Amino acid sequence: MSSAIKLIKALNAWGSPSFEQVLKHELQGLGHAALPLQQGLAQSSMVSDSAFSVVILQVTETEASLQVKAGIFYNGIIAGSCCADDPTPVCEQTEYCELWLDINKTTAQTSVALLPT
Repeated sequence: MSSAIKLIKALNAWGSPSFEQVLKHELQGLGHAALPLQQGLAQSSMVSDSAFSVVILQVTETEASLQVKAGIFYNGIIAGSCCADDPTPVCEQTEYCELWLDINKTTAQTSVALLPT
């Protein structure tokens, strides 16, 4: 699955020492719904609303774009399966997936795709 977003602040920070930090902050600001985190779940059934963290694994510049491989640590939920005494508890499981971002250097339009594990 691929989605499209604009990472204007990250593009503007390209070439500066703060690029990775700006990119992480901008991705985190998008929220869960803007990224294909649901498709990356391996141990749970639903993405939690809790905060997620971003690790920049690789950045490559081409003539037209910045290509970024990012690791995302986030939580998934397994609802109702944590305790035999209570059928409704919510248990969070740590999840990890890797995303490929292709940031257009002219428009900041960014395609986001989940990488296979």
